[in-house]
Amino acid sequence: MSAFFAMGGYAAFVWPTYGLAAALIVGLIVWTHRRHARAVKAVAELDARRPARARKGAV
Repeated sequence: MSAFFAMGGYAAFVWPTYGLAAALIVGLIVWTHRRHARAVKAVAELDARRPARARKGAV
């Protein structure tokens, strides 16, 4: 098992790279979630500004 973690002597290069990749993926997930929430809020605000007769399904 220790041979796996040592990565044949390249552990000092491999593990930080895995950590950086994981941090970037988590960062992208958080960034995407925030952008989506902001877009949903903007659409809801725009929809609230429309006149009732222009809303879908309004009679």
